[in-house]
Amino acid sequence: MECLERWIGQASDIVWGPVMLALLMGTHLFLTVRTRFIQRYLGRAIRISLGTKSEGEGDISQFGALTTALAATIGTGNIVGVATAVASGGPGAVLWMWLTGVFGIATKYSEALLAVHYRITTPNGQMAGGPMYALERGLGARWLGLIFAAMTAIAAFGIGNMVQANSIACLIDETAGFGPDHALGQLIFGIPAIKWITGIVITALTALVILGGIKWIARVCEALVPFMAIFYVAGCTVLLIMRYDTIPDSLVLILKSAFTGQAAVGGFLGAGMKEAIRFGIARGLFSNESGLGSAPIVAAAAQTSNPVRQALVSSTGTFWDTVVVCAMTGVMIVNTGEWTKGLQAAALTKATFNDFPVVGPALLVVGLLTFVFSTILGWSYYGEKAAEYLFGTGAIRYYRYLWVAAVMVGSVATLKLIWNFADVANACMAVPNLVSLILLSGVVVAQTKKYLWDAKPGNSNV
Repeated sequence: MECLERWIGQASDIVWGPVMLALLMGTHLFLTVRTRFIQRYLGRAIRISLGTKSEGEGDISQFGALTTALAATIGTGNIVGVATAVASGGPGAVLWMWLTGVFGIATKYSEALLAVHYRITTPNGQMAGGPMYALERGLGARWLGLIFAAMTAIAAFGIGNMVQANSIACLIDETAGFGPDHALGQLIFGIPAIKWITGIVITALTALVILGGIKWIARVCEALVPFMAIFYVAGCTVLLIMRYDTIPDSLVLILKSAFTGQAAVGGFLGAGMKEAIRFGIARGLFSNESGLGSAPIVAAAAQTSNPVRQALVSSTGTFWDTVVVCAMTGVMIVNTGEWTKGLQAAALTKATFNDFPVVGPALLVVGLLTFVFSTILGWSYYGEKAAEYLFGTGAIRYYRYLWVAAVMVGSVATLKLIWNFADVANACMAVPNLVSLILLSGVVVAQTKKYLWDAKPGNSNV
């Protein structure tokens, strides 16, 4: 196991080197320019996303597609992932994560537009789309679509399943604090009983929802996502207000550390600018998934009259996920000063929220529980659609069975191994998708021009 952890850790360092980071941020910047800073339409996009109007063919409403995508993106990356970035890259990682979100809005917009533009209707009457179809139908590169689908079907078990289950199982274990003398603290195959119980509960709830397909997933997400997002943002706002006097100094520290690195402070070993950039961008992608190619898969199922309308709706997901939620978490972590004690991942998260008696721990547990469960639901759809592309509709049922089993495995596995696996898998997904975005950017521009920039009366519905 130690050998495997070391190998995957080294692979993570390689794939998230300068080339990958440059490709990701370069694509964000390139598409921001090509779409004439599509971020300026964010206000309109939010208004559309909050509306009830859905027109055109599709399996679920536009709001259902957005909340399902948000369910997949707003997960443990917004809490534990941010803490991991700060612990490894210093306070400056928060700024790089935030910038990934700002410029990633253009990438998320472009992904969703291509997904709707190139989507198909499957033999069972449902919509199917995403980077694999854009690669096949837009570039004539089915082989590259197969690579993306294979990476997605595999990566989903890391970023959208085992990482999520592992985070909540570890948190509950640490929060409960059962010792070896307690029944729930007893070790079963070297793992505390409370982790096994947590895994069983999450696994059962997951099975109840995903076996009903995308319509069941969308219904649950439409109810769960607004609640969990409002609850968490409101809670973080209260906690930040409680220590408002130190926020200016924390913001200055984040800004300075992003470009100069952070010297050793307390138990913190210090991180250079390279680490701040690497972990900020890597965790930003893990959180908002812009450039990853996952969210477009559910965007393709939306009821929409044209690709641009759904693309605008989808782009708001990156805004809410990273520009708002991750930023608030990051500022709060830096503001408490707990990061200087050398704590890692879940331990840093727990220490940060424990600085606020009663309110903090409650916000963390409820927030992470809802974030984790919603992400597991959203990513199950991404994975099964990738499996469908590879093996046909008959593979969906078996993929769901494997998915449910993986939730249990993730609950009792090693955290470091799973995080590094998720980083490697993410990069393997991102590369084919970024290729399609760059080569098909002309289609994005043409569609945006048709339905948004130069739309004629009766031709625009955005």
